[in-house]
Amino acid sequence: METKRYRTHVMVCAGTGCVSNGALTIKETFEKEIQKKNLENEVQVVGTGCQGFCERGPIAIVQPDDIFYQRLTEKDIPLLVEEHFLKGRPFKKCMYVPEADEQPIPKLMDIEFFKHQMLVVLRNRGRMDPEKIDEYIAFDGYQALAKALTKISPDEIIEEVKKAGLRGRGGGGFPTARKWELCRDNEGDVKYLICNADEGDPGAYMDRSILEADPHAVLEGMTIGAKAIGANKGFIYVRDEYPLAVNRIKLAIEQATEYGLLGKDILGTGFDFEVDVVRGGGAFVCGEETALMASIEGQVGRPRSRPPFPAEKGLWGKPSNINNVETWANVPIIVQRGGDWYQTLGTKESKGTKVFSLVGKINNSGLVEVPMGIKLREIIYDIGGGIPGGKEFKAVQSGGPSGGCIPASLLDLPVDYEELTKAGAIMGSGGLIVMDEETCMVDVALYFINFLVDESCGKCVPCRVGLVRMKEMLEKITRGDGEEEDINRLEKLADTIKKSALCGLGNTAPNPVLTTLRYFRDEYTAHVRDKKCPAGVYKPLITFSIDKDKCTGCGMCKRACPVEAISGEKKMAHTIDLELCTKCGSCKEICKFEAVLVN
Repeated sequence: METKRYRTHVMVCAGTGCVSNGALTIKETFEKEIQKKNLENEVQVVGTGCQGFCERGPIAIVQPDDIFYQRLTEKDIPLLVEEHFLKGRPFKKCMYVPEADEQPIPKLMDIEFFKHQMLVVLRNRGRMDPEKIDEYIAFDGYQALAKALTKISPDEIIEEVKKAGLRGRGGGGFPTARKWELCRDNEGDVKYLICNADEGDPGAYMDRSILEADPHAVLEGMTIGAKAIGANKGFIYVRDEYPLAVNRIKLAIEQATEYGLLGKDILGTGFDFEVDVVRGGGAFVCGEETALMASIEGQVGRPRSRPPFPAEKGLWGKPSNINNVETWANVPIIVQRGGDWYQTLGTKESKGTKVFSLVGKINNSGLVEVPMGIKLREIIYDIGGGIPGGKEFKAVQSGGPSGGCIPASLLDLPVDYEELTKAGAIMGSGGLIVMDEETCMVDVALYFINFLVDESCGKCVPCRVGLVRMKEMLEKITRGDGEEEDINRLEKLADTIKKSALCGLGNTAPNPVLTTLRYFRDEYTAHVRDKKCPAGVYKPLITFSIDKDKCTGCGMCKRACPVEAISGEKKMAHTIDLELCTKCGSCKEICKFEAVLVN
């Protein structure tokens, strides 16, 4: 069959973020306009997975010219098609414009967000339709599987992964090859292989995006891993809140099975491997591997004590191996290109790249992949474009609710497993939440402890009771009722929970409190001793006033106040009646002259 050739491809992002902003309608509109202009034999429209720059969606990239269009609307498409495809000039209205510049940047790789990244796991990002196996194969997909099944032995597969230095990307950073060896060496008539896609960290969507954009890479990695450890059955445990990822991985399983790349007698080699998708109910604790396995078995998702470890006694009491989505997606390229190539990326102890979701108080939010060892400053300022409104960077939360807050003084910290741990944080699955000068760090600690209290399985006392007591202490401090001894009690309790909780999630749960105490203790002291919230977040601890030297008497704050607490004549400095003021903050938000002060 002859392959149809097109001179141009319009790659429309069809990841969850862009789809929620109408990307599928944008794709349909492109197709209609191209047909209307009789260009259907020259221009092909392709729906891709997540292209990374989520904050700018809906996104389309025109290839081969690498022209990046962003924040598209239906109304833009007719003129864009006219200008770009008929008149041969890129459509400036929908180009990316940096915050600090008025000049649009046409090409994707000239945009700071993209130019500093290194794509390994996301190598197929934005260049293929994830729902078509032929396109994955066209980009060398399943070549590594063919090599693993026909040219090298299971021991050699593990050796390549060991040589590469791949470590688990789900949070713990345990050496992947060592994990595989432990499962391989445990005798059992049945062995299971599991992909953990139960991504529950607030602000994290790395695994979801990989499953949506490149599901066959995950399947190929799992099948190679199954051959290495001797497993014939696999499970992908994915949270039910990811319907697009669920649909695409199920479709990928059907296609791979039809092509003889999954199921019975794969590629005629006699090796069998089948994969089922299990949909999780959204419990954060099921991201912990023993709780996840209990959920697959139909039990309540609660962790169990270890040993025995899953490699010895896992799913249904059989030797089991579990890695997360990103880890599995690394495997095909390691086997294909070799461990020697992969270990040249990253640092001495942390090899390869890492995918992060960059969110929070940042100009360029989205999905990024960077080499291990990159400095936080490069991620936040070069890729992320810095802090909106020219505000100061204050901290970044790394590793989700069980991670830690890294302050501005550590902006030059290399991002790898060892350095993050030294700083009191963890790599986690890869969430980076950026905070600016207006963030209250006591509030951050309370937010994450609240989340963990709600999500705790309650099996062990340190979490069931200890986290609740931490929450109560933090609430007491934020109300202005705290005593100085409460800070010491909070620190001691956090340290006790860290040492005594049953599972890894419990052991790391106090990290937000411990790191905010370590780097921002002065904010706790201000809440307790001075009865003030320096960031102006907690109403009981703040008061509003108006700087008479800055106030122009424009009256905007007066009109915005819902309780008429502001008075003053036109063009004269205004005042706030503190007896009437409800501390809603409307006056501060609307003032253009920064005359409203938070005390």
